[in-house]
Amino acid sequence: MDILKQLQDEFRLKPFQVNNTVKLIDEGNTIPFIARYRKEQTGTLDDVTLRELDERLSYLRNLEGKKEEIKRHIEEQGSLTEELTAEIEKATTIQRLEDLYRPYRPKRRTRATMAKEKGLDSLADLIFSQSETCGDIAEIASGYIDSEKGVSSAEEALAGAMDIMAEMISDDPAHREVIRKKLYEESVLETSEIPLKDGEEESKKTDRSTYEMYFSYTEPVKKVPSHRVLAINRAEAEKVIKVKLSSLEETIVPLLKARIVSQSKSLGREYLEESIADSYKRLIFPSVEREIRNELTESAEAQAIKVFGLNLQPLLLQAPIKDKVVMGFDPAYRTGCKLAVVDGTGKLLEYTTIYPTQPQNKVAESKATLASLVEKHGVDIIAIGNGTGSRESEAIVSELITEMKRELYYTIVNEAGASIYSASALGAKEYPDVDVSIRGAISIARRLQDPLAELVKIDPKHIGVGQYQHDLNQSKLDETLKNVVEDSVNSVGVDLNTASSSLLGYVSGISASVAKNICDYREENGKFESRSELLKVKRLGKSTFVQCAGFLRISGGKNILDYTGVHPESYDATEKLLEKLSVEKSDSGLKSVDWEPIECRVTELASELGIGEITLSDIISELKKPGRDPREDMPAPVFRTDVLKMEDLKPGMVLTGTVRNVVDFGAFVDIGVKQDGLVHISQLSDRYVKNPMDVVAVGDNIEVKVLEIDLKKQRIALSRKDI
Repeated sequence: MDILKQLQDEFRLKPFQVNNTVKLIDEGNTIPFIARYRKEQTGTLDDVTLRELDERLSYLRNLEGKKEEIKRHIEEQGSLTEELTAEIEKATTIQRLEDLYRPYRPKRRTRATMAKEKGLDSLADLIFSQSETCGDIAEIASGYIDSEKGVSSAEEALAGAMDIMAEMISDDPAHREVIRKKLYEESVLETSEIPLKDGEEESKKTDRSTYEMYFSYTEPVKKVPSHRVLAINRAEAEKVIKVKLSSLEETIVPLLKARIVSQSKSLGREYLEESIADSYKRLIFPSVEREIRNELTESAEAQAIKVFGLNLQPLLLQAPIKDKVVMGFDPAYRTGCKLAVVDGTGKLLEYTTIYPTQPQNKVAESKATLASLVEKHGVDIIAIGNGTGSRESEAIVSELITEMKRELYYTIVNEAGASIYSASALGAKEYPDVDVSIRGAISIARRLQDPLAELVKIDPKHIGVGQYQHDLNQSKLDETLKNVVEDSVNSVGVDLNTASSSLLGYVSGISASVAKNICDYREENGKFESRSELLKVKRLGKSTFVQCAGFLRISGGKNILDYTGVHPESYDATEKLLEKLSVEKSDSGLKSVDWEPIECRVTELASELGIGEITLSDIISELKKPGRDPREDMPAPVFRTDVLKMEDLKPGMVLTGTVRNVVDFGAFVDIGVKQDGLVHISQLSDRYVKNPMDVVAVGDNIEVKVLEIDLKKQRIALSRKDI
């Protein structure tokens, strides 16, 4: 297989794009670096395409390696033919290779291997070849009677021969391929309830009700959506339901007979036909059923992981709330609500605990404490975590706002993972003298101010924007989410003098140990004055510098270019450009330039400067807005002054809400009541929506109409139609 040609065809790319990208990857360049600073070589491929290409490259290389391994194993058995070699070379999937290798794979003792040990393979070959049409098969079989080998009758000999033929049929890759395709296209997934056994706790019925729709359920295999596959798998794992595929035995067995039986009057034909039926029922169907269910699961997991990543990115890239004094409010009941006030830079000013919720219900005292902190520190926004006690806390904050004679707002912040950060080694290092319970409130406040900088401190899978995350392949989930965080961090850029080691660790080319060394250098030597100073950091060599430098920003440094996304390798060309245009190399000088006529001369200027047009266009974009934060274009959080209850909702009400999670079947929206409402995929738009992510993303502020309210089940149905 020509892997490069394969990638060109699959991704519909030009040869230079694939060749250069593969070379860049093999040289050890990171995806963010390639996407941002090697656009000329890749033809401006974005990070998503680059990661998909990298993943496919690894798969195809693994496939080629597996082909060589399989050929070696078969050759060692003396069974490798030119025809088989050609089939192996043509294989385009791991599954096809597994089918081809199946007859030669070392097997555990099976009925067929035991029959071969009894010397019955020649009898099986005689019947399977269908070359003999005369004679008595029972008489021939009696010739295989051998008490020493354990064959006591002709019937036993024929039974052993049928076992051998059944395995031969099962191992045939052509048969398996046809059957697998037919089952996938025509089979039905069937589920049924496993009744509670006598003596089992009645309370288990409550847990089982979640899966009630699967107590008696059928759906064509090829139409089962990914979220349903995962739900069925979980119900099966919890032993609530049984799952099977319809076998299509009445269709496939005749199909197999038509493929195998070529002589209607061959010797032992009835035994061959019986072997075919046995092979399908006992060997092929159970095996292919497992394979299909595994494929469904892998596909569903891949989709769920993709959804998780697509949800995570807009959450990380939420607009930061800069230069505002924020109070983090971590709600609770018995242990009290934790408060932490941070200034506009995220520095902790003061913290305390109040008890406005049950069982203490010290509402008046709590409001007095809140008011005192607001006045003392000039709090602009109260960020309330969305955990236990959130809505009761929200009601108290709302009352406080109406009573105070100053501008004050509150917003609900997703606190997923805050408790994990609180108890982490990083949390202890950042706030060693602060109680673990208070760190959660600090995190809630700071994730409103700078969601990206704060959320990178938490394992991405604990941020809570996916579906069935605990049922997924954890290594694949971790890798995908790490890539999403890495792309997000590098798309924004990182302040070299304020970033935590957690944030630095996601910068292109920087490992966790180098991130720590950067922080240690900063503590010992003070602020970085220039990007080039990075080369003084322990274990940060030239190759790492090339990968990371363009993504690190220095505010107020010696060179204004260090505050932009212009890479140091382009500084000479950039300075020549500024000199040619007589532009002062300072923040004020860059902002005073009329860049429009300059952008019209990109081709001419690129030629004069000896750089690519794409690179020059990127340089100009950076010079137009030095230090620009791309997150400023993202929707800001919804700030509120009042609170709603579910009981206040009426069908037809139109409200503004924030999308908290997007799944295959719709989007969950926070409309300011205790329970997030669901906008089902059918209600997301007046037009047909195939994928909810085509129309909404986590963090979007959208208008929704209330359709139904179910107070008993705590469910709210919402719609975006006819608003």
